Amino acid sequence: GGMVPVLPGLYVGGAESCSSPEALSAAGVVAVLTVDAEEPPAVPGVRAMHVRARDEPGADLLSRLDECAAAARGGAAADGPPLPCSHAGVSRSVAVVAAYLMKTQGLGWQEALAAVRAAKPDAQVNPGFQGQLKLYEAMGCAVDTSSVLYKRYRLEMLSERFSEPQDLPREVFAVDPTTICQTLNTEVLYRCRKCRRALFRSSSILSHTEGTGPTAFAHKRITESARLSGNGQEKCTSYFIEPVQWMEPALLGVMEGQLLCPKCTSKLGSFSWRGDQCSCGRWVTPAFQIHKSRVDEVRTLPVGNFQTAKT
Repeated sequence: GGMVPVLPGLYVGGAESCSSPEALSAAGVVAVLTVDAEEPPAVPGVRAMHVRARDEPGADLLSRLDECAAAARGGAAADGPPLPCSHAGVSRSVAVVAAYLMKTQGLGWQEALAAVRAAKPDAQVNPGFQGQLKLYEAMGCAVDTSSVLYKRYRLEMLSERFSEPQDLPREVFAVDPTTICQTLNTEVLYRCRKCRRALFRSSSILSHTEGTGPTAFAHKRITESARLSGNGQEKCTSYFIEPVQWMEPALLGVMEGQLLCPKCTSKLGSFSWRGDQCSCGRWVTPAFQIHKSRVDEVRTLPVGNFQTAKT
């Protein structure tokens, strides 16, 4: 597709318009941001930035949206407009321009897509990227890797990618709490009820809404009677957490299995990359669950500059 102006000085286009020096200079384009699986050939006199992403719902664009928006803003601040491009100019580049509009114009993700679509009627953002824009908005148009929303997203992306997990990226694992003495005093520590080994921190809990509302897994929806049999007690009997470093040996090359205490090997819970159902009815994917009955909460109290665990 050709170049289409979305805002003054902001164009969106397909691969052909991004590789034509004549078209670029005619529009006064000095910077091109390409969002594509392959890096395009360089165009003389044009600053180029490339973000590698395939146009499929399982591709991770979210993690790169901040740098894309910054590149677009940088291009807009320079002498000429930036031109985000993708192969067909209808999905990836549109998602990036939408993210830029969200960040700079304060638009919601749907408004931002509508604005791009108004300029470029053939814009079709795949459902995965739409979900990522929605998440970007929920995080305040900034990629916050410590946010529960982002951690859950990253794990879901991983679980979709493999049938047999081999090596997992290091940053997926929370630091083993036994390796850090300094704990934020707002954090709660969870440890094995049997041997008292510290297992995870409250910041690793990936909370979910109770599974009473509509769920994406309609076919796995729990029956009303099963839901009501909770006798008004706490509906969730497990903590669903991000993986912690001590789990790594258990996760290698398997889709599901038990989670045992690394010190006394008592059973703590289970994991499944395909997901599992919480006692409240919510389906969680992937699921790293620790039964609440197997761990104790320890609130840490600040004593001077040192942290001591209250037993």
